Amino acid sequence: MKKLKDFTIQFVGLKTGKHLFDYRINKAFFEDYGYDEVNDIDVIAKVEFNKKETLLELNFNISGMVNVNCDLTNEPFEMAIDGSFDLVVNFGDDYNNENEEILIIPHGEYEINVAQYIYDLIVLSIPSKRIHPGVMDGTLQSDILDKLEELSPKGKENKTTEDKTDPRWDTLKNLLTDK
Repeated sequence: MKKLKDFTIQFVGLKTGKHLFDYRINKAFFEDYGYDEVNDIDVIAKVEFNKKETLLELNFNISGMVNVNCDLTNEPFEMAIDGSFDLVVNFGDDYNNENEEILIIPHGEYEINVAQYIYDLIVLSIPSKRIHPGVMDGTLQSDILDKLEELSPKGKENKTTEDKTDPRWDTLKNLLTDK
């Protein structure tokens, strides 16, 4: 977790007003959290830190590429992600992070670590269902896709309904047309 010290913002020495912090997020950042659902990652996280007299406002923006495996074919592919999140930091008697948009820290604090917020924003920006773009447009050729198509229930239904029907249903169909 020593690497995450780079994400600590010491706000006591900062002047009142807006300050910008840029962070480059790579695979090593996720290894510290034990998150292994991404193969590789290249994301830029920008934190706009607005220091006011009585509170702090943080605006997080991320954009970049993640390399993930497709849920259908397990083929790796690059996926673009972007997202934003606003956080208000207020001062109080005790630490309180129950509200996801408001963080209350004790009056004596002089720094805030933004690594967890960046991590959460990136993880929540990655869709839960990841499908290779080649699957959607039909350009991806894969043995897994061929096997899925072969075993799909649509293929079996069409063959059985066209070839033979149950004669009991044919009798019921005649009742509708015998008027």
